[in-house]
Amino acid sequence: MGTTARADKFYDEQVLDRLNTRMRDFVARQEMCFLATSDRHGECDNTFRAGPPGFLQVLDDRTLVYPEYRGNGVLASLGNIEENPHVGILMIDFLKDRIGLHINGRARIVSDEEMRRAQPELPVDPVPGRRAQLWVEITVEEAYIHCAKHIPHLQKASAEQRQRQAWGTDGFKRKGGDFFGAAADAPDRPPYQPRRRKRYVPSWAQAGEPTRAAVWQRSVERLLAVVARRNSDAEEGEKSFRGWFC
Repeated sequence: MGTTARADKFYDEQVLDRLNTRMRDFVARQEMCFLATSDRHGECDNTFRAGPPGFLQVLDDRTLVYPEYRGNGVLASLGNIEENPHVGILMIDFLKDRIGLHINGRARIVSDEEMRRAQPELPVDPVPGRRAQLWVEITVEEAYIHCAKHIPHLQKASAEQRQRQAWGTDGFKRKGGDFFGAAADAPDRPPYQPRRRKRYVPSWAQAGEPTRAAVWQRSVERLLAVVARRNSDAEEGEKSFRGWFC
């Protein structure tokens, strides 16, 4: 669209491969963020994460972690991260600075016990429903500004205006009830059939630590899967790819 020069200027001036001091200070103030993930097929999910200020912990200029609290049990983001470690985080300060920060990187899931052994200084949250069950550790690959020009200026509600947050609750009304009416219509709908492809787990993946040959085989099978998806005749596509690969 004729914006190459502007894009190059933006990358040259604004895109970092680490968190600088101002970015680290910004992260430490945030109470919420938006998390983007996708599965191994590239099918996407975007979700909301929140906690007390500093729930996103910056360990160093290339590493941050955040806790996974008790949720609805679907574990969509964690399931995606298991299949595809690439994640995107967007933090926006609607209240004061009216500015945003994008962080893209690679994630891994860490148990609370393992994380606290490695980072014993991490605080223990006193709120029962806000106890970390797992942590997500992100290695920063890109960090850059989200400009202020379209960010609305919001104000925080007073304690009298806002309902007390019910961390970890299973209360139907406290979680939002049937706000969109989906549950009310459930008896009239057929059972939900996920559009997402079945997760493929090759037999060799059950045998413990993969050997070099197994890793090679996994790479081949993933490439074959890409070819199969892009061909109208998956079987023919796989044959031609195997012939080329050999």
